[in-house]
Amino acid sequence: MTVNILFAAAREGWHTYQAPLRQALEARNIRFHLAQDIAPENVDYIVYAPSSEVQDFTPFTRCKAVLNLWAGVEDVTGNPTLKVPLARMVDHGLTRGMVEWVVGHTLRHHLGMDAHLRGQDGEWRKAVPPLAKNRRVTLLGLGALGTACAEALVALGFQMRGYSRQPKHIPGVDTFSAGGLNAALKGAEIVILLLPQTPQTENILNAQTLSLLAPGAVVINPGRGPLIDDAALLAALESGALGHATLDVFRREPLPAEDIFWTHPKVTVTPHIASATRPETSAQVIAENIRRGENGAPFLHLVNRKSGY
Repeated sequence: MTVNILFAAAREGWHTYQAPLRQALEARNIRFHLAQDIAPENVDYIVYAPSSEVQDFTPFTRCKAVLNLWAGVEDVTGNPTLKVPLARMVDHGLTRGMVEWVVGHTLRHHLGMDAHLRGQDGEWRKAVPPLAKNRRVTLLGLGALGTACAEALVALGFQMRGYSRQPKHIPGVDTFSAGGLNAALKGAEIVILLLPQTPQTENILNAQTLSLLAPGAVVINPGRGPLIDDAALLAALESGALGHATLDVFRREPLPAEDIFWTHPKVTVTPHIASATRPETSAQVIAENIRRGENGAPFLHLVNRKSGY
């Protein structure tokens, strides 16, 4: 029997994903029809991006699962017409990209690289950074991406603390869960945000929680823009309580050209590039979930609709 797979994402994405998806499906001996225009009542699976024209899932009466192309699912979890399983994207390429970005910017701030990049003026400034074992780093969010980043930073020797909604155990990381946020942040010199966006995590970094950090601390956010109270962040930067903020995600994207973050001397903006879904690896994840669905096996990376991730 042929499996009908609707690719419901931006049209430019079709040209990027079509070949890798076909190859991954063929490698699993799945008979399939993959297209952008299948009648809703005939669709078995939807490969999905929230920006798709598909917003009402009601007509997809035989659909078995919606397979999200991105890790973030906050724009679809609340859709009341979605009644079938929703799987978020967890793939090796996306994870490795995030680890490399987080490690790179953590080392940048740990080593004080900005001072040398900006200080090419003939003055010999010999400020020796501490070793990683003497640098306190807190990572908020210990899902697949957060855990991978925490493990990489532990391998470099950083003093690691981690916070998540549910208790987690990661070797080399002092972990905190519900009720332990303040303890996780207390005295942190570098804070990395990789929490999902939910009503509970919005503005988790605010005036009160920012005040817990070490003087001159650095905030690195590759997670979601609404995790930070922007006004509180700017106030902390202006007062000197925070030394720098490196931001990859924002409440509004693309970030408007007139936004103060672009020109603030203590802010680094990167355009949502900390990690991206790689077609060649994400296609394998999608094809594997379709194989599982056709064989009655549990889907991978299912979203808990109550928690929102």
